[in-house]
Amino acid sequence: MTERGPIITLEGVIVDYDGFKALNNLNFMVEYNELRVVIGPNGAGKTTLLDVVCGKTKPASGRVIFGKTVNLVGKREDEIVALGIGRKFQAPSIYGNLTVWENLDLSLKRSSKGVFPTLLGKSNAAEREAIARNLETIGLKDYAHTRAGSLSHGQKQWLEIGMVILQDPSLLLVDEPVAGMTDKETEQTGRLLQSLAAKHAIVVIEHDMEFVRQIARVVTVLHEGTVICEGTVEKVQADDRVREIYLGRQKVAH
Repeated sequence: MTERGPIITLEGVIVDYDGFKALNNLNFMVEYNELRVVIGPNGAGKTTLLDVVCGKTKPASGRVIFGKTVNLVGKREDEIVALGIGRKFQAPSIYGNLTVWENLDLSLKRSSKGVFPTLLGKSNAAEREAIARNLETIGLKDYAHTRAGSLSHGQKQWLEIGMVILQDPSLLLVDEPVAGMTDKETEQTGRLLQSLAAKHAIVVIEHDMEFVRQIARVVTVLHEGTVICEGTVEKVQADDRVREIYLGRQKVAH
């Protein structure tokens, strides 16, 4: 049975850096199995939002509720990961000297894991099947035994997404996934994230408005640490505040 209701809720969150409020009384909510895109100008608080959810940054005030009751404020980053929150940073973090398969094997959610069991081929049949399914999902089936460091930029991003997904997160946080990608890689990344939203709630931070139009169901616009607009791409593009603050004089496609 699919969970319903909010998977993550931020209530009145303030992050203050010596008087500069990176988040200013922020209220933000994402539902289970929702694909949410967060946009905004530089300094709007987008990455800080992710930092607060994953425990990297502690807010001065406010609550961050995961599921129905778990307040994440004060929890360690590893505790938050164990609860079911995964994060994909902008720059891919992979083991370049290991194969794609070995990278995924290291990332499996298992009670006993480490480099040596992986390199000695200790994975069981169920784990190998999980990796094979993951390779299909991220489009790297033909690269299973390729050294990860030799992959293209886009392929490295897909590999790291696969590594995070193998941790079986309920909520996936993704920071600017298509920066530096080719148009073809960008399109494939959009399809990948849309497919993952069938089983995971996903929050995507992004600047590329073409990509936002490709994947967005609901868009949240941040400015000066608070939400100024939320809704469909069409609603956001038609909002005068968004035009002035974020899009400026750019031509807005309809």
